[in-house]
Amino acid sequence: MNSIPFNKSPVLGTEIDYIRQAIESRALCGDGIFSKRCEVLLKEMTSTHRALMVPSCTAALELSAILIDIQPGDEVILPSFTFVSTANAYALRGAKLVFVDIEKDSMNLDPNRVEEAITDKTKAIVVVHYAGMACKMDEIMQIAERNNIYVIEDAAQAIGNHYRDRALGSIGHLGTFSFHETKNITSGGEGGALLINDKKLIERAEIIREKGTNRKLFLRGVVDKYSWVDIGSSFLPSEIQCAYLLAQLENIKKINGKRLALWNTYAAELSVLEEKGVASLPSVPEYTGNNAHIFFLKCKNIDERSELITFLRQHDVAAVFHYVPLHSSKYGKTSGFFHGADHFTTCESEKLVRLPLYFELTEKEVKNVCSLILDFFGIEA
Repeated sequence: MNSIPFNKSPVLGTEIDYIRQAIESRALCGDGIFSKRCEVLLKEMTSTHRALMVPSCTAALELSAILIDIQPGDEVILPSFTFVSTANAYALRGAKLVFVDIEKDSMNLDPNRVEEAITDKTKAIVVVHYAGMACKMDEIMQIAERNNIYVIEDAAQAIGNHYRDRALGSIGHLGTFSFHETKNITSGGEGGALLINDKKLIERAEIIREKGTNRKLFLRGVVDKYSWVDIGSSFLPSEIQCAYLLAQLENIKKINGKRLALWNTYAAELSVLEEKGVASLPSVPEYTGNNAHIFFLKCKNIDERSELITFLRQHDVAAVFHYVPLHSSKYGKTSGFFHGADHFTTCESEKLVRLPLYFELTEKEVKNVCSLILDFFGIEA
């Protein structure tokens, strides 16, 4: 069996044509033709009020923290089971991070734990749609509305998926996407987008993104010159990044469709693990779609997980665990605290193994991986 990596970035074939066009245009800085075409596609796909291309999802999260005016002493509620960028964006502005527990099966933020953690200092709730599957957004938005606080969707993994009939990233006040090489689609290795779902935030978002200047208003002819009017930073990606991304955005249904077929093959081939009670598989709640960003299984404990990962690597299959909960990290212990009991965050994260899943992966390769897993657990295929 050939070596199977954990991930390969998708290539559709039209990326090089768009990159060539960008180079030949001699206009390579941000907000050019390809940036705008990507923003139009994202706006149409999600029905957001405004989509802004940025260099990374990390940048989108940092822009969101500035945009909602996070100040030292503000509290931000978020899961501990997430990538460090989710927390860093708000820690950089001086916020106190309030980590709360996740749900056992979905690995997403538990709305009940969110409500218990709210104080008069709470400024925002940051939800993370783990594996691209939706958090319980109706409940979370109702909590936010009752308490007059912002909701930011870290939809880094969720491109092309939805909660009920609404695109993920378009439900909270702000949403963020990642186009890193590990995601379903990429803008050449890095990249991201900020979705603005509250119209009142659009003008300031454009100012912050343009280094704190009102250049956008100048280009629209609203003002006769532009100047420094707010804090900001350089949050524009290059045209080459957006040229690469455009080719992938145009093929998002094809990419996600292929991934979903592979995800379903994993689910079918490994269902016997749940039937025999030796491991658990992901489920898809009725309120969310599935963009097949991650297929994972959960072992009985961390030792068995390590043994499975080692076994697969010995057979040239790269399987990996995921986040180490942030509240247990060196900086996490000083930047915030875990509110309430840690029923599931730590114990469930220690069981989780992610299996190879990418556009070029074949059904035969998936079945070979599944055969190895069944062999590890002593189950005949």
